[in-house]
Amino acid sequence: MTERNGELENPQLIGRELVEWFRVNQRDLPWRRDYSPYGVWVSEIMLQQTQVAAVIPYYLRWMERFPDVASVAASNEEEVLLYWEGLGYYTRARNLYKAARLMVERFQGEVPTTRQQLLALPGVGPYTASAILSLAFNRDVPVVDGNVERVVARLLDLGCPIKSAEGRREVLRAATDWLVEGKARLYNQALMELGALVCTPSDPQCPSCPVVSHCRAFRLGTVEDRPVRPPRPRLEEIQTAVAVLWDRGRIYIQKRRAGGLFAGMWEFPGGKIEDGESPRQALARELWEELGVHVQIEEKIGRIRHAYTRFRVTLHAYSCRLRPSGQQVTARAAEQGRWVDPRDLGRYAFPAANRRLIRSLQEMPGSGA
Repeated sequence: MTERNGELENPQLIGRELVEWFRVNQRDLPWRRDYSPYGVWVSEIMLQQTQVAAVIPYYLRWMERFPDVASVAASNEEEVLLYWEGLGYYTRARNLYKAARLMVERFQGEVPTTRQQLLALPGVGPYTASAILSLAFNRDVPVVDGNVERVVARLLDLGCPIKSAEGRREVLRAATDWLVEGKARLYNQALMELGALVCTPSDPQCPSCPVVSHCRAFRLGTVEDRPVRPPRPRLEEIQTAVAVLWDRGRIYIQKRRAGGLFAGMWEFPGGKIEDGESPRQALARELWEELGVHVQIEEKIGRIRHAYTRFRVTLHAYSCRLRPSGQQVTARAAEQGRWVDPRDLGRYAFPAANRRLIRSLQEMPGSGA
């Protein structure tokens, strides 16, 4: 490798080598089969903070139900959330629905083709706009995600934190310098693919890397130390108690209010266990505060733990019944409440921990769910 003042004398050499490697080694992913602007947009929104393997089945299911922008816009938010359920970060789904409606209103149901137009869409930031321009329209713009940051940090042996202003500047500079004109679609995906398959966060496969001869971190023995990251914050631990509340063969569910966590999604009633409370005590209190009802708390259905980005929740779930039966339920802490046939729970979008509870409920003999 020839260097001049710490930079490659022929910076596009890396880009050309990556493109050739990608042509042979790329994964067969459904959104790569035709690079339609709609498919690229949907896949990029789904891939935000979600692994490729997890996205594939959701993408295929989504595209079967919503084959184009117009079909999303003609639906409603509740159905969109239902088809998104399990991917998490549900603001993405709500923004996707809003963006589809804007595309129908302003762009004849087509994904817009300029950065300014793309950035005006809900849920589309600088990264997603660049990805759509590059992958869907093959524009010569760099695309920088976590995989690209890691690859560049190792190739250049960046000693500054990757998320610092200096780190971001160096990554963008390198990704721009290495870009092969006219082949941005292949080049950007090659960088991301290299990070996903070879230059992985742990145990990178350096001997298999097509650009290892250019890698300063490999030469200096600092691969495992790059990129430099700040320490991860500890996840907040939250203990909650929830009720599968039965009355006359139906189960009560409620819809979360707009603006907060899991806005617009359905859940079982309940809430946080306060200091000094048992799960049963907390549940009785929460059901009175949220619904204005007295209940008989029966058997414990299960204890479900689920980790989100910033916190980990432990959900203590109990089967409950109104006592006396027929009490008037008032949704004091939700947008609305509803009594549903347990067999219809699959029609509603629930957060992941609640959906796991539904699966546990379905496995119980005689549950009817």
